[in-house]
Amino acid sequence: MRAIDPSDLATFLAIARHKSFRRAADELGCTPSALSHALRTMEERLDVRLVNRTTRSVALTEAGERLHARIAPAFRDIADALDDLNNFRDQPMGALRINAAGVSAQLVLLPLVTTFLAAYPGVSVEIIVDNGLVDMVAEGCDAGVRFGETLAQDMIAVPMGPRQRTAIVAAPAYFERHPKPTHPEQLKGLPCIRFRFDSGRFYAWEFERGGLELAIEVDGPLTLGDPVLMIQAALDGAGLSFAFEAQVAALVAEGRLVRVLEDWCPYYSGFYLYYPSRRQIPAPLRAFIDFVKSQRV
Repeated sequence: MRAIDPSDLATFLAIARHKSFRRAADELGCTPSALSHALRTMEERLDVRLVNRTTRSVALTEAGERLHARIAPAFRDIADALDDLNNFRDQPMGALRINAAGVSAQLVLLPLVTTFLAAYPGVSVEIIVDNGLVDMVAEGCDAGVRFGETLAQDMIAVPMGPRQRTAIVAAPAYFERHPKPTHPEQLKGLPCIRFRFDSGRFYAWEFERGGLELAIEVDGPLTLGDPVLMIQAALDGAGLSFAFEAQVAALVAEGRLVRVLEDWCPYYSGFYLYYPSRRQIPAPLRAFIDFVKSQRV
């Protein structure tokens, strides 16, 4: 058997982690075709198939599963050993990958990250925006940012930023054609901008007043999967949009958007930075956790 380079094993681990050549290639900074060629060369050297791939799926063979189980802990130990070198530096060095929904990235994560990078020039941060509920570890990320209600029980969570409140808005011209709703149920007869999660599920707008909670399945001619685009569509008069108060406060103050049902819009506990419990937290993540805690008001 011809010698296998450690970089070949790292390539295999990325494919095994993501079960996708495209996502693994994104992590490693190469093309899917180059990754596929590297894996094929490795399999030829080992004279055993490690991955079954079709146009629709990627899955480890029994041999691939066994190899993954044996070498993944060793590579984690190597990563921990290299991270230990940060103890001999004045400041940590390394890369940090954070998965976040678009709203959390816009409202709390990006402002914190830009300030953090100025304080820690030896750290690089990649923010992966994904509006679906993803397995952050499986995606090769060090941490994620989501609402506390959506976090798995086995994650450690650190509060980020203030409480968040929802807002229902539309352009002034919209209300020249349609009445202002005074109760959430009236939204069912009005053109709304719907939000569809990456999973394909539509978001039901949530309301609360006096202990009464409602989830309204709105309808309308426009469906989007990006909250920022929803606000832009509302500005263009396409319909009523669901947003977070912090996203639209300035537009409401300027009169470019009009807010309705304000007394029905609930507060949420806010966003959380979450990460898996592990023996050793990488130094860049540890520094960011401490930074987030120091910024809490």
